[in-house]
Amino acid sequence: MRVTPELRSNWRQEEVEALFERPFNDLLFEAQTLHRHTFDPNKVQVSTLMSIKTGGCSEDCKYCSQSARNETELEREKLAEVSTVLAAAREAKRSGSSRFCMGAAWRNPKGKDMERLLTMVSGVKALGMESCMTLGMLTGHQAEKLKRAGLDYYNHNLDTSEAYYGEVVTTRSYQDRLDTLEHVRDAGIKVCSGGIVGMGESRHDRAGLLATLANLPEQPQSVPINRLVKVAGTPLDEMESLEELDPLEFVRTIAVARILMPKSWVRLSAGRESMSETMQALCFFAGANSIFSGEQLLTTPNAGEASDALLFAKLGLEVEVGEVVELG
Repeated sequence: MRVTPELRSNWRQEEVEALFERPFNDLLFEAQTLHRHTFDPNKVQVSTLMSIKTGGCSEDCKYCSQSARNETELEREKLAEVSTVLAAAREAKRSGSSRFCMGAAWRNPKGKDMERLLTMVSGVKALGMESCMTLGMLTGHQAEKLKRAGLDYYNHNLDTSEAYYGEVVTTRSYQDRLDTLEHVRDAGIKVCSGGIVGMGESRHDRAGLLATLANLPEQPQSVPINRLVKVAGTPLDEMESLEELDPLEFVRTIAVARILMPKSWVRLSAGRESMSETMQALCFFAGANSIFSGEQLLTTPNAGEASDALLFAKLGLEVEVGEVVELG
């Protein structure tokens, strides 16, 4: 039976939980079938993420090595020079990345930093790459400036469900995050928004996160799904009762994300360095079609280019260099 992608913004919590409860084979079959209607199933989009300002963030996110409130050994760094960032972007392009993402550990960017950030965006665009930034909360005016500079994507994750959010972050509200996404959409910038799983949340919370993303006024064009990487000195690393999320539950999360958001790029993000080739292959079959490349994601380790190339060769996957391919 042919399954046609349907963009819905009225997913109910119980509907999403029912998807999680489906037999594994049935769930993945539906996700893969939907995936093939919008994307080439044998291509993967590759992005590179660079930390352009590391450490010293005033937020209290319990998973984050860059929070000034967490006792990690990370050294605080100033905002990178434009020349350093563009050199990294050129190297990323040479390695096959089509999108260059720049992340700064801030609650929100300050006015004095905006000109340098705008120059970074225009410089990346001049290289012929897609540009993405994650800078914390944005005002509408800041979003408009970034758009004029040529920013393609803005990343601002919801992290988890609204119900569980207070267990992870207390220094900014869930509504603060939704407001930033609204500013980004209103400016005409594509939204990159997802979350982190394995932070002690329930399946109910994972379903709630995905339902919130799917029910936004416009579904995110890119949805990163992060698997928690425990960092020494963070509260989640010190939580003895916190167990690693079951690999098949992670694959289910990818499949449900694909079904709810059939035209979004679903990205395997943090935590991929600890995933086996088999687990990654199942994620690609479940509808993941984007990854971060490179040895490091901001401050945490990542699967390297050599291992990615080997896995792609085994699976017959190619790097996607263009826009979404609409299939019949």
